[in-house]
Amino acid sequence: MFFYVARQPILNRDKSLFAYELLFRDGMNNAFPNISADEATSKLVESSQFSSGIDDLTGGKLAFINFAEEAIINQLPTLLPNETVVVEVLETVTPNKNLVHALTTLKSKGYTIALDDFIYDEAWNQVFPHVDIIKIDIQISGLSEINELRRKLKDYSFKYLAEKVETYEEFQLGSTLGFDYFQGYFFSKPEVIQKRALNPSQIAFADLLFETSKLDMDVNKVCASIERDVGLSYKLLRFVNSSAFHRSRKIENLKQAIVFLGQQELQKLVAVIAAAQLSDNKPSELMRLSITRARFCEHLAVLYGRKDDAPKAFLTGLMSLIDAIMDDELKNILDRIPLSQDIYDALIDKRGVLAYLLALAVSYENANWARTSQIAKKLKISEADLPDLYLDATSWANAYSEFDEEE
Repeated sequence: MFFYVARQPILNRDKSLFAYELLFRDGMNNAFPNISADEATSKLVESSQFSSGIDDLTGGKLAFINFAEEAIINQLPTLLPNETVVVEVLETVTPNKNLVHALTTLKSKGYTIALDDFIYDEAWNQVFPHVDIIKIDIQISGLSEINELRRKLKDYSFKYLAEKVETYEEFQLGSTLGFDYFQGYFFSKPEVIQKRALNPSQIAFADLLFETSKLDMDVNKVCASIERDVGLSYKLLRFVNSSAFHRSRKIENLKQAIVFLGQQELQKLVAVIAAAQLSDNKPSELMRLSITRARFCEHLAVLYGRKDDAPKAFLTGLMSLIDAIMDDELKNILDRIPLSQDIYDALIDKRGVLAYLLALAVSYENANWARTSQIAKKLKISEADLPDLYLDATSWANAYSEFDEEE
């Protein structure tokens, strides 16, 4: 049996990463045949592969995990570390004495408790003393309902988390309403649809990004540009010596780094660093998502049997969020970049193999398991291989982000 595990970011009011909710396939089609969501959660948590891979999925951040009533009563969360996991009580759970006792026990063991998709009912009063976080679906609960809920719960020191936040307008409204955390992909969309003015340093990085996008990239020209930029040289050296690569000997100079990486890896790294520079003042999770998606697309190309197209797939994944990074229409940006026609077709016209690989990556990261299965079958890609590839992509992105965020 294999497990689909995706993640959705949870940001704080400063748009910094607070945690991830881990989302998994729990009973559809062939993933978990003929078992309940509760049993699916049990099998997931008991999986040694999952237990050992939480940090790789979350980069050391908190992991929100849904637990149904039986799983909570049976103390299933205790199989996972209390400093890592937030026990998310599903909205389908019925508040009763057994549940209260179970949550009391979990709380005494140091677990953080959250109520998912919460809608007020007096029956939950007995549970509130053990709760830390209230999650509210802002697509379901209106302004008046949210204000009324806050009034009823004013005697409790809950943190409030807004779910399904898909636009910056919703994020701003949630901030005004006093929400502490925000879950959704609002940060991955342009804040304003107009070209953002770039500073001289960003313009230089944009030029470098455009240069590395060329099929006939001039390696010597790119290397010379890197050598003239101390910051970029430093980032390159930090990266090749990071945990993304398993090296026994440290690389100590730029020439060694360039030789070690080779043209394709150098092209990929420069694209990532340039995109990171362009995403200055944007949520760090936006760049992490871009890198994860790029790496995942690269893996999918190899799995599909198109290894030669892996660099294109990487760039397709990375560029799929460039509109949010640069706050401009995607077509406007790509018209200024000398990308190959198949990458352009994938991003703008949604056609070609690269478009399918990107769609598979996006459906997986959004935990749209039905769509994931549909595309995987069309491409004749084994669904059983996807979890490991996604885990590697998140680990790779985390390794890059670790040193990049230290700057």
